[in-house]
Amino acid sequence: MTERTAAYTADAVRAAEAPLLAAGRPLMREAAHALAALVIDELTATRGPVLVLAGSGDNGGDALFAAAEFAASATRVDIVLTRDRVHREGLDAALAAGARIRDASDICAAVADHVLVVDGILGIGASADPRLRGTSRAVVEALLPAVVAGRVRVIAVDVPSGLHPDTGEADAAVLPAATTVTFGAVKAGLVRGRGPELAGGIVLVDLGLEPQLRRVRPAVTAAVPIVRTAPASQP
Repeated sequence: MTERTAAYTADAVRAAEAPLLAAGRPLMREAAHALAALVIDELTATRGPVLVLAGSGDNGGDALFAAAEFAASATRVDIVLTRDRVHREGLDAALAAGARIRDASDICAAVADHVLVVDGILGIGASADPRLRGTSRAVVEALLPAVVAGRVRVIAVDVPSGLHPDTGEADAAVLPAATTVTFGAVKAGLVRGRGPELAGGIVLVDLGLEPQLRRVRPAVTAAVPIVRTAPASQP
C-alpha cells in the first residue's frame, strides 16, 4: 500500500523557506545540484543533447545552475530564455560550462533532436493564472508532439510549467513530464487536478523544511509514490 503523502500550497512552501533563506542557506544551489544529479543519471542511460527552457524566476535559475553541472554529461546543452529577464549568475555559469543560447524561433522551426528537455519556465511563484503565453507557449506547443510521441523526455523543475501549483489546473500547453523534481515539499497541484497526469514520477528533494511545515495543515494528502532524496554536498 502506497503511503499517503502530504502536499502543500505554494504559499506554505514559500513561508517554510523564508527562515532558511534569511539564515543564508543557498537553497537554489542545493536544489540545482539535486536536479543536475537526476539529469546526469538520465544521460548515463541515454546520452545526447539537452534543451533547457529557462524562465525569469527561481525555477529558471535552478535549471541554469543545474545545466552548468550536467553540461559535461550531454553532447550539447541548448538554452532557450523564455523571458527577457533571466537569472544572470545561473546563465553565466551555464555558458561558462559550454551551454549555448538558442533562439526560440529556431526550436519552433526545427525537428526536435534533444533527448531531454529541462522545463524551468515557471514554478510556484507564477501568477494566479499560470497558463503559458507568448514565447513560452510557442516553444511548448512546438515540442509537444515529440514529447507525446515519446521521442523526447521531460524533467520538470518543481512543477510542470503551466500547471497551477495549488489546484492542479492546466490547459493544453503543458509539457507532460517523465519526472518532476520538486523541492522542499510536494506541491498540492502535483497530486490533484491534472497533476498526476502531467507530473510523471515525483522526486522530492529534502531541503529541511519539515520543522516549518509541521506548523501548517497540508492542503491535501494523496496516496502517490514519491522518491525522496537529499542534495549531496555540492562540488
